[in-house]
Formats: sequence, C-alpha cells, structure tokens
Amino acid sequence: MLCAKDIMTKNVITVTPDFAVDKLASLLWEKEISGAPVIDAEGLVIGVVTESDLIDQTKKIHIPTMISFLDSVIMFGSAEKVEKEIGKITGTTVSDICTKKFISVNEDTPLDEIATIMAEKAVHTLPVLAGQQLVGVIGKKDIIKTLAK
Repeated sequence: MLCAKDIMTKNVITVTPDFAVDKLASLLWEKEISGAPVIDAEGLVIGVVTESDLIDQTKKIHIPTMISFLDSVIMFGSAEKVEKEIGKITGTTVSDICTKKFISVNEDTPLDEIATIMAEKAVHTLPVLAGQQLVGVIGKKDIIKTLAK
C-alpha cells in the first residue's frame, strides 16, 4: 500500500510567520499550491497557511445575536470566535492568519488514512514530519496525481 513518503512533495515551499499576507496569494498562485507549512527560525513547523485562510480575509463577520432581557445582555454565539475572525480579517502577516493547531502525518502514514484525514477534517495541506523535522507535504493534488497514475 502507498504511504506518505511515496506521494509527498519533497521540495517543500514554506513561509515564515512574518511573511506578508499580500505576497502570500502571489506565492500560492505562482507555485500552483493550495497551502504551505509555516516554519520558525529553527525550521520547525508551527502552522499551516492555505488558500482558505486568504479567502477568510474577505468574508463577512458574523456578529453574534444579542438580546436585552431585564437589564442584561444575552449573547448567542462566541465573542472569542468573533475576535478570532476579526484577527484573521485584519491580519497582515502569515502568523496572523495561519492555522496553528494543524494536523500532520509521518512518512509511513497510509494513503487511505491521509485521504480520510483530508476528507473528514477538511484539510488541504498536510505536512509530513519525521519526528519534528519537515520532510514533505501532501496536498490534494498529490493524491489526485497518484490516483491518475
């Protein structure tokens, strides 16, 4: 059975946390990728940034519904979620918009498990790690390319 090391892209395009958001769209477009791992100064993966993160910058903010009742205000929804959305919309660096709680796989993760993660978790870019070291990345195009062969 095929696994991550068989289908991953080994020449990984990465970005740093201080990479400008306005340059990110151009990078993703020019390199024909849907996302990139975010690495720190030590070369460790600290997040993943994707096309979806860029698209989030142009969406409408959903303000929670509030009801005034007996001199109290009851909010339906999460103020924390609104704050996070505002942070993404106004973000100027990759650090502001990237997903810091990312999912990764190791080199021996089977293809069916990778496909399941991508489908069930709505993940488009999976860093492949050997320990804490980035050794590759798998995008949906890598899976499609493998299926086409």
